[in-house]
Amino acid sequence: MIVAQHLTKRYGERTAVEDLSFTVRPGVVTGFLGPNGAGKSTTLRMLVGLDHPTSGTITVGGRRYADLPDPLRHVGLLIDAKGVHRGRSAHAHLLALAQTHGIPGSRVREVLDLVGLGPVAHKRAGGFSLGMGQRLGIAAALLGDPEVLVLDEPVNGLDPDGVLWLRRLLAGYAARGRTVFLSSHLMSELSLIADDLVVIGQGRLLATGTVSDVIASVAPASVRVVTPAASALASVLQGADTTVTSLDAETLEVQGRSAREIGEIASAHRIPLHELSPRRITLEEAFMQITRNAVEYGTPGGAAPRTSAPLESVR
Repeated sequence: MIVAQHLTKRYGERTAVEDLSFTVRPGVVTGFLGPNGAGKSTTLRMLVGLDHPTSGTITVGGRRYADLPDPLRHVGLLIDAKGVHRGRSAHAHLLALAQTHGIPGSRVREVLDLVGLGPVAHKRAGGFSLGMGQRLGIAAALLGDPEVLVLDEPVNGLDPDGVLWLRRLLAGYAARGRTVFLSSHLMSELSLIADDLVVIGQGRLLATGTVSDVIASVAPASVRVVTPAASALASVLQGADTTVTSLDAETLEVQGRSAREIGEIASAHRIPLHELSPRRITLEEAFMQITRNAVEYGTPGGAAPRTSAPLESVR
């Protein structure tokens, strides 16, 4: 488990992370999201002791990373896949890491095969493609069979087959009760991999919770219904927890009822249905709404960056 409590980091007059608190729980994959300049990299660097907090704490299993006697066995880390001696082979790179932590050489071959680099184990890392470099970085993170995986943009450079492989790997890792914390700009991929989310902007927490809860906090799920008896259906659907909006003479948008419930109610009242379409905004749409006032670097024609107060946790 990773726990950040009132984490703050200042560089002179600039505040990179401000009063940030969140928990990354074991047994699930947690996505770490934020616009460029949000403070994600700074947070990860503080997690592994590369930067020191101005105030607050961030711990792994209740301990600071610097206090772990053999960190590779506790935390598997991928922050910069390019941080490899270009003249060393993949096998030599991992063997050097293994020997510093008392990890047997057999584990090196095991993780190389696991990430698909077995056939090129003795080739120099300097000749690797971006995707192969990512796989080597992931192999290094897995080397100590750690309880916690922290991966920064692990999908970069992977082809579709590699992305599918990584998705299955992380899901399997979490299913074993391990903690998986990863950042990515690929919302479509995170929506398939992640169970939980931590969203930050301008160094502050904007949202945290399950993917479904975070999306629902922006726009609750709805169902589009097309029927020639829209008024009659609207009348029987109305309730304390149901909102029905008429879009036109035959089209309704319903919140608070599932498509199945609507279909059963319509059938019970002999109301014909021409369309019954569940609708939920995408993670990317939710992310854009959550961070719209916390973008440090705007784009031409986009909304001007503004300061926003953090949202409360939706968990």
